Amino acid sequence: MSARLRRFVMIQKVLIANRGEIALRIVRACRELGVKTLAVYSEADEQSLHVQLADEAICIGSAPSSDSYLKADRIISAAEVADVDAIHPGYGFLSENAEFAEQCESCNIKFIGPSSETIRLMGDKAMAKAVAKKAKAPVIPGSEGPIKSEAEAVKIAKEIGFPVIIKAVAGGGGKGMRLAHNAVAFAREFEMARAEAEKAFGNGDVYVEKFIEEPRHIEIQLLADEHGKVLHLGERDCSVQRRYQKVVEEAPSPFVDDKMRAKMGRAAVRIAEACNYQNAGTVEFLVDKNGDFYFIEMNTRIQVEHGVTEEITGLDLVKRQIRIASGERLDLEQKDITFTRHAIECRINAEDPARNFAPCPGKIDLYYSPGGHGVRVDSHIYGGYEVPPHYDSMIAKLITYGKTREVAIDRMYRALNEYIIRGIRTSIPFCSAIMKDPVFRNGDATTKFVGDFLERTPKDLFTPGDDA
Repeated sequence: MSARLRRFVMIQKVLIANRGEIALRIVRACRELGVKTLAVYSEADEQSLHVQLADEAICIGSAPSSDSYLKADRIISAAEVADVDAIHPGYGFLSENAEFAEQCESCNIKFIGPSSETIRLMGDKAMAKAVAKKAKAPVIPGSEGPIKSEAEAVKIAKEIGFPVIIKAVAGGGGKGMRLAHNAVAFAREFEMARAEAEKAFGNGDVYVEKFIEEPRHIEIQLLADEHGKVLHLGERDCSVQRRYQKVVEEAPSPFVDDKMRAKMGRAAVRIAEACNYQNAGTVEFLVDKNGDFYFIEMNTRIQVEHGVTEEITGLDLVKRQIRIASGERLDLEQKDITFTRHAIECRINAEDPARNFAPCPGKIDLYYSPGGHGVRVDSHIYGGYEVPPHYDSMIAKLITYGKTREVAIDRMYRALNEYIIRGIRTSIPFCSAIMKDPVFRNGDATTKFVGDFLERTPKDLFTPGDDA
């Protein structure tokens, strides 16, 4: 590496403002870089692995996230007490909270992510859409911004044609989203979307878009340094999702060819440049059956599924985040980004697929993690660990990879059937059944896949004999 690329001062100590597997993932990346770590945790997470493995740990509140992981003032206080010089927000919680990033900036603590200005801009879906338009990226037809009145919304819906989807301006995770198939249903769905948005985000503003039927959900991973260079690392296919929550992700997409990848990648880079993006981020698109793609949003943080991109590119994205935040220039060019294999990720959740995916917190009596060639497990759980009821149900990410998609799928099926978690129900049998489904194996899954799959699959397949 040239002397020019070496001229940066590595962050010395990072506060990890998160929990679970992503907190542990950050601890490990920091350790490899020689960076000290401070874990902040709730009372429910005292025995979590990231707390045990971090260099220091500070309890910041009781179990509910509203009393701990969402308390920006307590996190900033812990950072000042422990004299950290950076905060990594992970994903979820405060990771896309512009006010929190702004607080870090005002306290001279490096926020490992984009600037508060960029987070605020791209976190507002209407403004993000305007940025995409400015960057000459294709967007879904719809309203130009938030709609206050039902009459205006109905008029726009009729102009663009039903079905339409009503979305919260400040939305995410499927909250504040309602589908209207006709004008009669629109009024009810419009009011429900506004009410959900107000409850979830404290902002009831919504906008209206044309609903793309049976699309694929394709996202482009980006890395951008603080010196103006932006690279894309190819795509991930996240079409296998339930209620807008991703279940299985893979890279590269079985639907995307080299020409489409280059076109989508260039559009994502232009969007990042238009909003002065820095650090790791993801631009998400919907892709119709003809291969036409449309910008839907930008995630201004590391994604849950970043590991599949790591496994096909050989790049450690969390270490890259820390190095970029330290001021390092990207030592890569776009031509250096190559894909050597195929990778698939299954999210393992503490929930019962046979009972409509009801949450299943509780104590893990026995834990055995799968292994072997081409298998990676990102998880914070272990035998004797108590899965708390207060947070998201994801307890592990199982990633497999191989030279071809078929090898990665077969390896995933094998690994899922080696994975033993007893004491609670999990989504392992559900994911295992997906790996054997012909629609998925043929690469034909759209965002409609899980609904159709559940209709044609007997629920007794999701209930293992003695896993719980």
